[in-house]
Amino acid sequence: MADEYTLAAVRAALAVTTRLGLPEHSPEVLHERSNVLVRLGPLVARVPATTLLARPEPAAWLARDVAVSRFLTERGVLVVSPAADPPAGPHFADGLPVTLWHHTPHDPDHRYAPDVVAGSLARLHSALQDYPGELPRRGPLDDLGRILDRHGDAMDGAAPRLRAEAARIEAALPDVAVRPLHGDAHPGNLIATEAGPCWLDFEDTWCGPLGWDLGILARQGGPEHLAAYPGSADVPLEACIQLRELFAVAWRFLIAKRFPHRLPEAREALAAYFS
Repeated sequence: MADEYTLAAVRAALAVTTRLGLPEHSPEVLHERSNVLVRLGPLVARVPATTLLARPEPAAWLARDVAVSRFLTERGVLVVSPAADPPAGPHFADGLPVTLWHHTPHDPDHRYAPDVVAGSLARLHSALQDYPGELPRRGPLDDLGRILDRHGDAMDGAAPRLRAEAARIEAALPDVAVRPLHGDAHPGNLIATEAGPCWLDFEDTWCGPLGWDLGILARQGGPEHLAAYPGSADVPLEACIQLRELFAVAWRFLIAKRFPHRLPEAREALAAYFS
């Protein structure tokens, strides 16, 4: 049974499409984790869910997702594209921001080979170099700080230790030039379409060290993905991977606030991180 976040997201998506005068379609929930994705015919509405716990005012992140995706689409980079007519938004209904996207048919079971994923990410990074908009400069560090400030009391007394660990890792991040990043560059955010590999989810795009994206690629794809990325041998990764792992611990406690039965997973992740 859908939880309150999912139900609220579906209501908001329907309210927005009704207000825009779009044809009625039965909603199909495609995804209901960080954000709820609701398919309504040829469009998909994206509405924040668990993300609301980390970002109490998430409209700016959703607007950035639209802006970066539109920029890449206009330059011929294959990404899930925001709607143009009606406008992508963010629109608002019942206090929730809603963005609208073209539904992109894809094979959910297909996984690209490591060299395809890495090559596609390298081309994406190259295109992002010309992005003219403002991007966050601390990205996951600011998110982590907000999570600890707002929800640290639900982390089994570990918030001070997590905060100290975040400060230690920040000091250890490589002193290198920063660049626009995808922000969550794991293979699950690359879908298989008839036109080829297609990236999505630019909500977490920020300017940071290349090691952040490559650390995610290595951690969630595997070393063979990292090895296939051009020049990866010269990119320092250790602190970026540690930051990603620390962020994942805090994020699991957010998930547990929405889904209490998953609290044991968060506790196991916390114990494993400091073991």
